[in-house]
Amino acid sequence: AFRDAGLLKTNYGWGLGRREAAMLELADLSGNAHAPEFGRYGAVSVRYGKAMRGSPPRRRTVLTTMGWAAEALAEWVEQIRPDYGPVGPALWPTERGGRISTDHINLRFAAYRDALGLPAELGPHCLRHSYITHLLEDGFDHLFVQQQAGHSWGATTAVYTTIGSDYKNRA
Repeated sequence: AFRDAGLLKTNYGWGLGRREAAMLELADLSGNAHAPEFGRYGAVSVRYGKAMRGSPPRRRTVLTTMGWAAEALAEWVEQIRPDYGPVGPALWPTERGGRISTDHINLRFAAYRDALGLPAELGPHCLRHSYITHLLEDGFDHLFVQQQAGHSWGATTAVYTTIGSDYKNRA
C-alpha cells in the first residue's frame, strides 16, 4: 500500500503519466542546484515521455515544485524500498523484483478511487491534469508549466487545465 501511495504522489507531484512513472529508475533522481532544499529529489529525469509518431520516447527533466512530494519520494527511496531487497534499478519494483506495469497503476488507482466513493470517470491521468492546473493557479509561468509537462505547444497544456473560480477572480 505504501508503494502505491508513493507512486501516486509521484505521479501528481511531478505531473507524470503512468508509463513515465512506471519506467523511473533510481538514477533518474537528482538534485537541483537552484533548489538545494529538495536534496537528491530536486529533479526527475523522464526518459520515457510520450513519443511523437515515428520517434523515440521524448526525454525531459521535471523540476520539483512541491516539498511534500520530495519528502514522500525520499521516504520511499530511503526507508521503504530497501525492504524489497536487491531488486535492480527500478524505482517502483514489484514484490518479485520486476517493474510495476501501467495496468497495475490503473488497478490501484481505481481501487482507491472506488473505496473513497469518487466518480468512476477519474483515472490516474487526472493527477497530471491537476498538477498542471495547480501550478498555473500557484502562479508558475505558463512556459515553465508547458516544459514541466513535456508539451511542445502551449495549446496542449491549456487543454489540461481546469482553472478554478478563485484563480479566475484573482486574475
